[in-house]
Amino acid sequence: MRTICLKIPESLERELDGLAERHHTTRSAIIREAVSALAKRKDRSAAELAGELVGSLRGAADLATNPKHMRGFGK
Repeated sequence: MRTICLKIPESLERELDGLAERHHTTRSAIIREAVSALAKRKDRSAAELAGELVGSLRGAADLATNPKHMRGFGK
C-alpha cells in the first residue's frame, strides 16, 4: 500500500477521529472507504435522475405555449 499526505482542517480531523472511533477502525480506513465510495459514485444530472418520470404525467406538454400559464410572468 502507498502512503500519501494530506492537509485537512482541525474540524474535519475531529469528525474523522469520531468516525474512526465509532466504527472501531483507523482514520486511514475511513479515508480509503470514503475515497472508494466517491470513485464508484455515478454523478448524474437531474434530468437523468428524473428520466423515468418523463411522460408519466398528463397535462400540457409545454406550459409556455398557453397564454393563461404565462400571465404575469416577468412582472
